[in-house]
Amino acid sequence: MKTVVAILLFILSLTPAFALQPGEALSDPDQEARARVLMSELRCLVCQAESVEASPAPFAAEVRALVREQVAVGRSNDEIKRFLTDRYGEEILYRPRLRPGTWVLWLGPFMALGVGGLIVILVIRNSNMPPETNALSDEERARLAALLHDNEPPTP
Repeated sequence: MKTVVAILLFILSLTPAFALQPGEALSDPDQEARARVLMSELRCLVCQAESVEASPAPFAAEVRALVREQVAVGRSNDEIKRFLTDRYGEEILYRPRLRPGTWVLWLGPFMALGVGGLIVILVIRNSNMPPETNALSDEERARLAALLHDNEPPTP
């Protein structure tokens, strides 16, 4: 079983190596390094959990080509990101900009953590409170005793 897991982990670790197609890299190593850093900051919209750099999806190959083209032309990282967000939306960025449309993305985890903490505090507070005891009045005790006595089976 350990061997199977080790083989699977090895295969998964090679996935980024398969993402680069022959002839896809830029000739200038500095530009290629910059393009790769930029591609690692972009999300593949098909895979969702992988960066454009690591994804083998055709969409990711298209975005990699666009990024390399933009880097080769001399555009800045911000200009390239703006171009891609205009084309594909904020979802393509792993770290979308903070603006009213993305407040939920940025503040949502903190709000969920706060609500969860509040629930935990309320549960702990309620579990530490002594249970309410409603003592029976003398009249209620007498009535209960009479009911219990009426329901007793006859003795032989």
